[in-house]
Amino acid sequence: MPEHLIIVDDDATLRNRLKKYFEKEGFRVSAADGGGQLRKIMEEQDADLVILDLMMPGEDGLSLTSYLRQTSDAGVVILTGKGDTVDRVVGLELGADDYISKPFELRELLARIRSVLRRTGGTRPANSAKQASDAEPDRVEFVGWRFDLERRELQSPDGVEVHLTTAEFNLLRVFVRNPERPLTRDTLLDEVGGRDWQPFDRSIDLHISHLRRKLEDDPKRPRLIKTVRSAGYIFATSITRL
Repeated sequence: MPEHLIIVDDDATLRNRLKKYFEKEGFRVSAADGGGQLRKIMEEQDADLVILDLMMPGEDGLSLTSYLRQTSDAGVVILTGKGDTVDRVVGLELGADDYISKPFELRELLARIRSVLRRTGGTRPANSAKQASDAEPDRVEFVGWRFDLERRELQSPDGVEVHLTTAEFNLLRVFVRNPERPLTRDTLLDEVGGRDWQPFDRSIDLHISHLRRKLEDDPKRPRLIKTVRSAGYIFATSITRL
């Protein structure tokens, strides 16, 4: 089954152009002119990735990013014509995986989408599940937390399921694979975002901060994800395979 993309843009010309292009590239594509149609599509079928225009009448891309992060694990790429980086940072804070500024080359957007799909698991070889199970545990426990990497689920010591954005999941996965080992920002970029993903490069500390808020009793005095001065971060606890 080809990956399913949803394009959300109030510009019908651009929407149709993107739909035709990505269908030629082998994707299954749905198109929506706003939040109403997006919700209807999401109710009927799952999506691997959603491409959102930032500026739309009614619900804008930031509002829809928040909705998607609450209801779906689909990747999110924001299209923006603004030069102001504030909106881009806010989009990343809300859980977007990447953004690209208009005007853009279709090949660049395609490369960004494939990169996000690789990170979120949307594009996966048939034998990758076995490879992943050989390389890392499916489920781990640390200081009462339970983390299911295959199902992408995190459960608190109180038994409450905690939602993770794609970036937060990828970061935690790297940490549990490398417990009690200092990881530089360069290592985290290579493992999580990839060198071609500029937005993550500028916001990795922000994603760490968000992950700390979900894991730490006192995010200002972290005990699990500690900062290593002039180096990066360390996941300062052992893990148990389940």
